[in-house]
Amino acid sequence: MPATGTTVKTLRRGLVAAAALPLLIGALASCGYGSEAAKDEPKGKADSAAPAADGAKKLSASEVRIGYFPNLTHATALVGLQEGLIEKELQGTKIKPQSFNAGPSEIEALNGGSLDIGFIGPSPSINGYVKSKGSNLRIISGSASGGVKLVVNPDKIKTLDDLKGKKIATPQKGNTQDVAFLNWINEKGWKVDPESGKGDVSVVRTDNKVTPDAFKQGSIDGAWVPEPTASKLVSDGGSVLLDETALWPDKKFVITNIIVSQKFLKEHPDVVEAVLAGTVKTNEWINANPEKAKASANARLQAESGKALDAKIIDPAWQSILVTDDPLASTLKTQSDWAVKAKLIEEPDLAGIYDLKPLNKVLKAAGKPEVSDAGLGAK
Repeated sequence: MPATGTTVKTLRRGLVAAAALPLLIGALASCGYGSEAAKDEPKGKADSAAPAADGAKKLSASEVRIGYFPNLTHATALVGLQEGLIEKELQGTKIKPQSFNAGPSEIEALNGGSLDIGFIGPSPSINGYVKSKGSNLRIISGSASGGVKLVVNPDKIKTLDDLKGKKIATPQKGNTQDVAFLNWINEKGWKVDPESGKGDVSVVRTDNKVTPDAFKQGSIDGAWVPEPTASKLVSDGGSVLLDETALWPDKKFVITNIIVSQKFLKEHPDVVEAVLAGTVKTNEWINANPEKAKASANARLQAESGKALDAKIIDPAWQSILVTDDPLASTLKTQSDWAVKAKLIEEPDLAGIYDLKPLNKVLKAAGKPEVSDAGLGAK
């Protein structure tokens, strides 16, 4: 399967401490695409809609509502909206950003008509597609791979076999990391009830915001989590026992997709193409400017939470994430098979979950190779 992914690499020169980073912007969308320098001034509140440029020609929709998580695994969204890389492609169409903390709530917003396009993990994408019997969403692009680690208390757990009998957190029952961990447990020959999380390993479903405190207090012994939570645990004395990339062929697996409401895709294909043109340019810019992109993502997180990530957290976290236009569709099918095996879902019919025609049109225009839907594309 062809890939257009670009690795987010850490340059050897030291990063200016995250706490000293200027707040590049206060809104999710800022000034125009292509700026090589970090912006110096904020532009308002994080949840405000980005204004369209005066006199700019509007596309078929006056605004587009874009959802994402304040996670580094959503780097394309953080940087693309922060730096205005998506906004420029939208011409006169306004961006209305929406931040979510969990996949189900984002899917609910998409189903309810309050969200048009979203950055989201594979498991909620699958669940949302299957529960609606294929009627509510399409995956239209990849966004990120990697950025998931098993971090443990090194005083209690020294080898993978030591996980038996321990309490390990995942973000949510049935979420992408929960499914991966349950599958790993199953392959070890251990037993865990997928509903309660009880068994040879206690799987403790814990919000990522709470996990670091639970780890410091000793109520959990480790966690299988995305970045930056994994690196926060390491900064609190944890040790990385396993990077999930080691479990995958070519060390790639989808961690973040871009999805769209089928209704919005049908009614506003020009807007969808414009957003995808912005995300493709964002990934290209991230690769060309890894340190500036890292600072931009951190500034977006600072605007969200009021606090930037320390360099000791963001540096290793950023290095472990791959931004990619490729949805890595075959790995989504594998993750679906894992959820079935874990008895979290019944065998789903994923035919039609992808519509990569708009993305491949954008990639072709940019002189980039097209990407595959692994036979799961819409007809």
